[in-house]
Amino acid sequence: MTKTNFYKKILDPSDLTIQLTQIKSLGSIVFTNGVFDVIHRGHVTYLDLASQLGKVLVVALNTDSSARLLGKGVDRPLNTLTDRIQVIAALESVSYVTWFDEHTPLEIIKLIRPDILVKGGDYDMGILPETHFVKSYGGDAQTINFLDGYSTTGLIQKILKNKLPQL
Repeated sequence: MTKTNFYKKILDPSDLTIQLTQIKSLGSIVFTNGVFDVIHRGHVTYLDLASQLGKVLVVALNTDSSARLLGKGVDRPLNTLTDRIQVIAALESVSYVTWFDEHTPLEIIKLIRPDILVKGGDYDMGILPETHFVKSYGGDAQTINFLDGYSTTGLIQKILKNKLPQL
């Protein structure tokens, strides 16, 4: 398989310590995470707005098993981690993509120590352990409001509703 231009934006979590000096030299780091299963306008708007908060946007994706811990259904994610990573890495607003297998990205956040932690508007930042850690060293944590009418779950439900009967 030919390597794409965005391949260099994909960071194996085990290599993060090696890459960290280079990443930090680029400027303020914004960090967000999620499943990003079926990419839609809401996702790309969110990631673009997040990227505008600093110089470097690092996105950590839930692995397939980690995504299942979120209770979105046994059939989710629809796209494999490899596919989701490549789609996110191809976005202009994203500087780097990595992944985590735990319930939260706290261990990656401890390693990266971003200047700003960003989550979607449905999160209560005050109760997240990630927020407490980022604020402990002077970082900031904030939410970005959702673009109304866009969600992967809603998109899947719409597809299933309009599914044609088998002939």
